[in-house]
Amino acid sequence: MPRLTHFGALVTTLLLAFVLGIPNGHHTTDAAEPPPIMLITSHDSAPYQEVVMSFRHHLDQQRIEGPLLTYSLLTDSPRIEESLANAKQEAVRLFVTVGPPATQRILGAVGHIPVLACLAANDLELRNAPNATGVTIDFSVETQLHQLQQFLPDRKTVGVLYNPTENNARIEEARRVAQTLGLTVLAHPVKDSRALPKALAGLANKAEVLWGLTDRTVLSPQTAEPILLFSFRNRIPFAGLSSSWTKAGALYALDRDYTDLGIQCGEIAIKVLQGTRAGSIPPVPPRKMTYSVNLKTARRMKVDFTPSILEGARQVFP
Repeated sequence: MPRLTHFGALVTTLLLAFVLGIPNGHHTTDAAEPPPIMLITSHDSAPYQEVVMSFRHHLDQQRIEGPLLTYSLLTDSPRIEESLANAKQEAVRLFVTVGPPATQRILGAVGHIPVLACLAANDLELRNAPNATGVTIDFSVETQLHQLQQFLPDRKTVGVLYNPTENNARIEEARRVAQTLGLTVLAHPVKDSRALPKALAGLANKAEVLWGLTDRTVLSPQTAEPILLFSFRNRIPFAGLSSSWTKAGALYALDRDYTDLGIQCGEIAIKVLQGTRAGSIPPVPPRKMTYSVNLKTARRMKVDFTPSILEGARQVFP
């Protein structure tokens, strides 16, 4: 009887262990942690951090498991290079980039591992990569020209500077869209920054507005001052790229809702993690738009904004 009692107790213990999930010492197994997602930011400015925080929060809300490793291109280059070298061994399941420099560094360097680019310079570089998709930094050409017409309904001649290598296709699209809106696009190619002064001079007596098209050659911290000075001196309003440009002297700028953009990228990331091939997902522009205006510049350019434009602005610089 003592033996039967002991056997019965052992069976009871094992049954409880099975029901409650208590390890019995002989068949202990640890659930393997999913491979990491690697996120690389181009720099640490507030908008980029807003995108990263919103992206992380969305994945947490959707209970996406596995580590999200975050690096900055500015401060973590050695660790990024090491991670790229070991990406296949570590089974990185998705690379996420925030901003054009990070995207340029990662595309083509990670083999067949999927890449999700947030704030990509344009959709062309993503469409040419079979393992990539993302959300561009710019709104569609149609949206930009339509908004330009809303801000400046009496200005019909739109000047724009561009590097043909980067933006030739977008300029052709802009010409087609402008025609449907009753606008004329004067596009001057700029192959390097040294050609900028001559290209600007060519627009001085012809363009009624200067459209800022995202372009790594034409629009940069180094070219901002000469472009804004040209705009101010010639009374040709400049449509900038973001509120930073508006604050510096652009008449207005379209901008993105960076919190929503992080969510938008998070939704695409989940599709990729669930098995959709990244290259089969078309790149898209930001789905929410904001804008800012500069009243000092408006007075200089003799532009009167309608009350509805002023009321709808996210930022109004006096």
